[in-house]
Amino acid sequence: MKTFKVLELRDNPKLIRKAKKLASQGKSLNLTLDVVFKALFAGPSGDSHEALRSLLSACIKRPVRNLVVRNNEIGPEDLTGKTVNLDIHAAFNDGEEADIEMQAGIRDDDVKIRAVVYGSRMLSGQAKRGKQYREVKRVYQIFFVNGILFSNSEKVPRRYSVREETEYDQLSDVMEIIFYELPKLDGYVARYREGKEALKTLPLEVKWGIYLGYQGKEGVAGMIKELSRGEEGIMSAERELGRMSRDAEQWARALFREKAAMDYRSGMGNARDRGREEGIKLGLEQAHREKLESARKLREIGLSSTQIQETLGLSLAEIRKL
Repeated sequence: MKTFKVLELRDNPKLIRKAKKLASQGKSLNLTLDVVFKALFAGPSGDSHEALRSLLSACIKRPVRNLVVRNNEIGPEDLTGKTVNLDIHAAFNDGEEADIEMQAGIRDDDVKIRAVVYGSRMLSGQAKRGKQYREVKRVYQIFFVNGILFSNSEKVPRRYSVREETEYDQLSDVMEIIFYELPKLDGYVARYREGKEALKTLPLEVKWGIYLGYQGKEGVAGMIKELSRGEEGIMSAERELGRMSRDAEQWARALFREKAAMDYRSGMGNARDRGREEGIKLGLEQAHREKLESARKLREIGLSSTQIQETLGLSLAEIRKL
């Protein structure tokens, strides 16, 4: 019998039973879940390495060589939702770096600001390692988002760098931030299913986006097979995902992470609701105190209790106690 490595998984027999059942059914893990995304692309196998190399090459539009993942472990703290994200930090091309992340949905934290912070952190990390500014290598912050961040445009991807505000000349090319909003690829899929779009003519980054957003969904198995046959990197990803999806522990990790993320979002929502209710209560109490103070002043200038009641809406009993 397989031993589940993470204590939280071993102590959850109901989750383990469900994980074993899903693994035996041959259903695919959900690639838009961050723990699955990282396990696939940061894994130790040759297929994982080739899939990441192909994905990163597609994103930066240049060949990737000597690729090394610096944070390939997924620890218990990642599954429990105590960390904000499960990113992939890769070094390649003799010093360039990329931070790649799957964002399952739009959360309350600002993804746009986070992208700038993460990119800046990679640059400052190079300086801390003793590089002169002229020696700093380019960094990429790449987000695949299962949601819409930029509702005023259908462009995929959206690429950002440091440029002048009106003439748009580039200050430096040392940092590029790239967003892939996966729902915006729905049009490509719809046209393909209608026979109006040929997958082989699409850019590789769009093919990858379709694969990440649609793998495992109903009615698109033929499209996924065609993508896999046409692109070696996607084929490697499909093989690795198939192996992962037959592994009960991978399913248990995914189920546990999904539940932890839901619990976190629910807890944050409840905290906001409690804060809102408390704020309303405090506001009402403050308004009532101000009414009592106004009533006290009106009594001092000679208004009757009835007149004060009509003016402020307080009860006669409250006014008579003043």
